[in-house]
Amino acid sequence: MKRLLITIDGPAGAGKTTVSRELAARLGYKYIDTGALYRGVAFEANARGISPDDHEGLEKLCSGLEMTFKLNEKGLRLLCNRVDVTDLIRTPEISMLASAVSAQSVVRNYLLGLQRQMGEAKGVVFEGRDMGTVVFPKADLKFFLDASKRIRAIRRFKELSSQSSITLAEVERDLNKRDADDSSRQLAPLVPAADAICIDSADMSIPEVVELMLKYVEAKC
Repeated sequence: MKRLLITIDGPAGAGKTTVSRELAARLGYKYIDTGALYRGVAFEANARGISPDDHEGLEKLCSGLEMTFKLNEKGLRLLCNRVDVTDLIRTPEISMLASAVSAQSVVRNYLLGLQRQMGEAKGVVFEGRDMGTVVFPKADLKFFLDASKRIRAIRRFKELSSQSSITLAEVERDLNKRDADDSSRQLAPLVPAADAICIDSADMSIPEVVELMLKYVEAKC
């Protein structure tokens, strides 16, 4: 069977991470969480006191930053300069900072090369926001996963509630702001690729979404 390069884009809370992991596992593909890469840059910038709009500071940071994924008994882990930061980047603060730094060309250029290098061998599922539009415009198969803002907010609240005392209203507010920031930025805005297969996950379970995607994969192979 032909090995493909698959992209899954969409807003926060649409179910991209779970679906992408499951699809990759079913296909025996690698899974790349590109959002974690932006969170990693945001985390490192925050730790060094670098503002999201400090172009020179971000450029210096990226030039000395080595980011890799490692799969162990805990799952897919992100290492920044060989330090596991996976559990440190999943906070509302880092989420908002990630959206801010992702609007900077120096960060996107740094990660563009890194992501394309990861996809050279194919047999990989890339999850993100501009995978099918900017990073891999010639991907073999592109999906855009979405759901209503309310449903996405509830899903994200359930993810975060065990980690912090954040309220649903706060999650919904942050999600709305991030949606606006991601969709309105001039550099690589969050939009479906013209040839993407759009899936509304609002009334679908994760297994149902994955099964639907698998049908498109089988048709492509």
